[in-house]
Amino acid sequence: MNDNDSQELEKVKNYFAEKLETHGPTHKGVDYNSTESQEIRFSQLIKLINSNQKYSLLDFGSGYGAMYDYLLGLGHDLYYLGYDIAEPMVVQGRQLHINNPDCHFSANLNEITPLEYAVVSGTFNMKLDADFEAWTKIVIEALHQMDLLTTKGFSFNMLTKYSDADRMRPDLYYADPLFFFDYCKRNFARNVALLHDYNLYDFTILVRKS
Repeated sequence: MNDNDSQELEKVKNYFAEKLETHGPTHKGVDYNSTESQEIRFSQLIKLINSNQKYSLLDFGSGYGAMYDYLLGLGHDLYYLGYDIAEPMVVQGRQLHINNPDCHFSANLNEITPLEYAVVSGTFNMKLDADFEAWTKIVIEALHQMDLLTTKGFSFNMLTKYSDADRMRPDLYYADPLFFFDYCKRNFARNVALLHDYNLYDFTILVRKS
């Protein structure tokens, strides 16, 4: 990652730290419009996971751990590791889940060893003033990190370029789902699914490695 990439991520880190300070550990604190839309996205991402037995999960861009709470609510048994570049998110996540021995948070990607699955929800949406090509490069680098850090697969969502033009914002990243489907097929796994049918302005990709 070059200096420009680091600068763009630093801006995003500060953006979400400010959101958390303003709104606390709520859907607004991680920049979701509503709890309902947040959980709809979660439900798509976890279609990757076999939850019939205990599993391990990396939540990349975890915020304060809303995904973990959602999974517990579904009755899942898992080892959860939330990673976020915003240190206040990590601190908040640890405080909220201090009594959960299978729930951990980190702001250091280098200390994370491979887990079975990874999910990425909303993490790639906020590009701020980064240009499209630069942000695409950052996203692709993150996907390769997910590939290295998982044994069974990973899933991610992004805003879609098929959004209504009059609703699109210049600070958000609207990706081409066909480009990312093709990229994942060519680089990560034969079994890749593109989900674009759940009435939100985004899409989800599931990459099944085994």
